[in-house]
Amino acid sequence: MEITQQLLNWWDDGHADWPWRNGRTPYAIWVAEVMLQQTQIATVIPYYTRWLERFPTVQALAAASLDEVLKLWEGLGYYGRARNLHAAAQTVVNEYGGNLPRTVPELMRLKGIGRYTAGAIASIAYNQPAPILDGNVIRLLSRLTNLPDDVTMTLTKKKLWQLAEEMLPAGRPGDFNQAMMELGQTVCLSARPQCSVCPLTAVCRARQQGTQLERPVRPPRKRIPHYDVAARVIWSANDQFLIAQRPLNGLLGGLWEFPGGKQEPGETLPQALQREIREELGMTIKVADHITSIKHAYTHFRITLHAFHAFHAGGVPQHLGVDDHVWVSLIDLDNYAFAVTDRKIIAALRKEAA
Repeated sequence: MEITQQLLNWWDDGHADWPWRNGRTPYAIWVAEVMLQQTQIATVIPYYTRWLERFPTVQALAAASLDEVLKLWEGLGYYGRARNLHAAAQTVVNEYGGNLPRTVPELMRLKGIGRYTAGAIASIAYNQPAPILDGNVIRLLSRLTNLPDDVTMTLTKKKLWQLAEEMLPAGRPGDFNQAMMELGQTVCLSARPQCSVCPLTAVCRARQQGTQLERPVRPPRKRIPHYDVAARVIWSANDQFLIAQRPLNGLLGGLWEFPGGKQEPGETLPQALQREIREELGMTIKVADHITSIKHAYTHFRITLHAFHAFHAGGVPQHLGVDDHVWVSLIDLDNYAFAVTDRKIIAALRKEAA
């Protein structure tokens, strides 16, 4: 196929030299593909380097505690990826003798590995003829074919998977898949496609029709809701404060936090704090001074987090809506993994204490 060879020629002329392209061990490729999901390359590189220094093999990762894994992942976001990577590493060690499976069906049996990640590992690490389809590849294929169909629909995705598979070269599926991803990352950009330097300009139907910015077709974005959330730093009589571990099966599962929750209609922020503490920990508190307010955006919603000082007024902490709790001082906090919003509260506390 003409497109396939042109893309491979472009790849051979000089592709990016990312750290995970050196050595190509299946484990290293797996780690990179998981970290790169919904995250910019520049953000991933330092995390990837630190990760392989601490967990150079799947055995090392499997033997680590989840707390240590989450701490090393801290700040990278989408923490379910880290939990799944850890759990899958234990499966690889316990059921596969420490060797990552070679085929897409076997890889997809591991926690957190879907069809795209399985295809990337199988093709790049093992040279298996497995297609991939991520956001960059969807955009590239949609423009090459001037696809008028909604790419979020199951039938359209099926067509794109079939096209990606048909384009695979017999001998170099890994290089081809990486070339498609890199072309989408660097040239076939979403808002500003660099058609003048694209190796596929002559065969791109969207370019010929002038519809590059209309492809891929997606439904209109829904309005993103906003919530006010309250968190509290609950102090004890001996100048320690309480942090709680979020349930593993929820948002930011396994991370530690200053406990809190969403403000309900008709509640003041102090009332929300008192209610949430009763529901999560079975305690009563006295709300004191405001510490800071933090705006943060998640994938499907936005929040403004309002943090307050509070004092333990009664009740023994219970694990009603949390997995664990500890009383700590500021100096202890570096031993625990927190989400970005809680790390900003920590920064505010340290500023107060300075």
